[in-house]
Amino acid sequence: MTQVEIGRGKSGRRAYALDEIGIVPSRRTRDPEEVSISWQIDAYRFDLPMVVSPMDSVVSPRTAIEIGRLGGLGVLDLEGLWTRYEDPAPLLEEVATLDSDAATRRLQEIYTTPIDEELIGRRIEEIRAAGVTTAVRLSPQKTARYHKAVIDAGVDIFVIRGTTVSAEHVSGRAEPLNLKQFIYELDVPVIVGGCATYTAALHLMRTGAAGVLVGFGGGASHTTRNVLGVVVPMATAISDVAAARRDYMDESGGRYVHVIADGGMGGSGDIAKAIACGADAVMVGSPLARAAEAPGRGFHWGSEAHHPELPRGRRVEFGTIGTLQEILHGPSSLADGSMNLMGALKRTMATAGYSDLKEFQRVEVVVAPPQP
Repeated sequence: MTQVEIGRGKSGRRAYALDEIGIVPSRRTRDPEEVSISWQIDAYRFDLPMVVSPMDSVVSPRTAIEIGRLGGLGVLDLEGLWTRYEDPAPLLEEVATLDSDAATRRLQEIYTTPIDEELIGRRIEEIRAAGVTTAVRLSPQKTARYHKAVIDAGVDIFVIRGTTVSAEHVSGRAEPLNLKQFIYELDVPVIVGGCATYTAALHLMRTGAAGVLVGFGGGASHTTRNVLGVVVPMATAISDVAAARRDYMDESGGRYVHVIADGGMGGSGDIAKAIACGADAVMVGSPLARAAEAPGRGFHWGSEAHHPELPRGRRVEFGTIGTLQEILHGPSSLADGSMNLMGALKRTMATAGYSDLKEFQRVEVVVAPPQP
């Protein structure tokens, strides 16, 4: 792997963001209507390779149900407003009216209300009652405390998501979560992340996770790069973790762990390139924050934005461009890749000559400097 000299005492590997690569068409094309973008993880099959980020500005019980009906998987954040307040609607309305300078401090105040364990069960039951696959998220720090309430409520898929999650967290203050033991004892598939390197991903795969989230600090509302200086461009991160998936299959005798690209995908072209780099599915937030049904009312923020000591995100305004149906399936009235995301993915695969997602992961890509 080519190393670039940064200075006499430091060198680094050249890494690529999604907007620095391009997809190369093959010798044949296909009819987009004959392309399959269905995705299956464990026993759960989805019409779309789309997981919607556990962010209060995007996923409520209501939108999780609607996303499920549209073919995707919405993940509810169990450390968000929906498990802290009986009715968070007035607070969501308030957040949408705050000026930029006051937003972070007010978010910190709002999220100091403790999590109500009873609400965890009620929110999960509400989504399950609609007949869609139910997925929820906890951070590694809260998983040990609340996982029993989650399992008792009958969740289908458990997501353990943090800015950076490792299988070897070291702490002198508290006993860290033993991911391998925890996942082994659960009866539901677990998706865990984020990570951005081959080695970290391989260790997470060895815990028994069904899926690994790739990426951190790259979302539209994150400021991790500015605050911590931590960043790995997504095209390189995805392809490195896809290599770990391949090697883990050999190591484990054929066990397949799904790679889910998480963050840094603002439009349909980014989604296609993430899968071209080796992702099985994508986790997105900002594209659906623009939906008329989104709880954030055109504003978007993640859990990093209200960290009590070191916020690494901000509330950003995207506005509203259409319904969830239009953003996912069209029709689109915009030419910027923000609507009909799944129709665009089908067309990209058809243009490149591939009929399903696994085949499309083999498509040729090139390094292509981003357009101004």
